[in-house]
Amino acid sequence: MKFLIGVVFGLILLPVFVFVGLRLGYAPVATAAPPLPFEKTLTGMALNARLAKEAPKQSPITATQANLLAGAKTYLDYCSECHGMSGGASSAAAKGMFPAPPQFFHGDDLSSDPVGETYWKASNGIRLTGMPAFRGTLTDDQLWQVSQLLANGNRLPAAVQGVMAGTMAAK
Repeated sequence: MKFLIGVVFGLILLPVFVFVGLRLGYAPVATAAPPLPFEKTLTGMALNARLAKEAPKQSPITATQANLLAGAKTYLDYCSECHGMSGGASSAAAKGMFPAPPQFFHGDDLSSDPVGETYWKASNGIRLTGMPAFRGTLTDDQLWQVSQLLANGNRLPAAVQGVMAGTMAAK
């Protein structure tokens, strides 16, 4: 009898309670609200599984100075508003996002993700984070160039560092 009650509760009552709670507005949906229980764990698990299956293992573009400079221009045009610039403060948009976007050129580790994972994230976007998919907006070469820039961000040539610091124009 206890087993039957548990099954009824688990299959019927629990989903009903969750639905009613969502419908009545009890779920934290504002960016300043704390995350839902297990939100980070579940979304991280799903993202990591997808990356393991789909992220390319090797880049067709090498980290030459020309590719890194092109990646810096793409980063400045499409990524810096949310992910920041070298030595710059986080933008108002980045401060208001949940989860907060990594600030690659002042604080967050640049080369911790393999280049293929960065390419996958930039190409496909990440749901529920504000990270858009740039496939269709940027070419494959641009996506790989910016991915190489981030994968090599801790060891950029001086010319590329100058572009990222805003002291030189990207060519």
